Amino acid sequence: MRERTSPRRPTAGTDPSPETDRTVDTPQDLPPVLLTDLERAGYYPQLVADSLRTVMAGEGVQAHLVHPETTFDANEVRRHVTVLVTTPTRLVVAHADDHGPDEGGTEPYAVCSTESVALHRVQSVVVSQVVARPADHRAGTLPSEVSLTLGWGALHRVDLEPATCADPDCEADHGYTGSLTGDDLTVRIAGAAEGADAVAAALEFARALSAVTAR
Repeated sequence: MRERTSPRRPTAGTDPSPETDRTVDTPQDLPPVLLTDLERAGYYPQLVADSLRTVMAGEGVQAHLVHPETTFDANEVRRHVTVLVTTPTRLVVAHADDHGPDEGGTEPYAVCSTESVALHRVQSVVVSQVVARPADHRAGTLPSEVSLTLGWGALHRVDLEPATCADPDCEADHGYTGSLTGDDLTVRIAGAAEGADAVAAALEFARALSAVTAR
């Protein structure tokens, strides 16, 4: 990407001034396979790619996962895409969604947000696999659904329930007990909706992320 400024005109009787064009280096491009997956997802691929180029800061892509999703909000059908990328030092999360006209403008618009997390800050990688007829499962067979939950301490979920004691006849108020669980990001991939290739890609990314965060 080149940003050009107008050259300063030389004054009479002097040599032309040195070149004053100012260039901005093009960020390192993304791997073709990632660009192909963004195009296949079909949700503003150029916007998402540019957002990733901005946050990559020259680092190379080691593994990635592109997850498009459609949700139903009241009478609206809304599309989203979440992209997970690992670099040698970071986990990069990009999320894009669209919005209808609001008080800020009369035209629909899209927002693409990115977050960079140092790999050493990723505290948990939870992979949940759903398998139909588990008694018939054979090694290497893909599950019907995969959920990938990542935690790095930015968000927590609090689950509360009434506390009890060992006396079954006790009617006293013992307050509440609960648990605090890291829940920064969850991506769910269902084979029935997205295909076996999407499930396989999710498992491959989970293996890659688990390997680099365990070091």
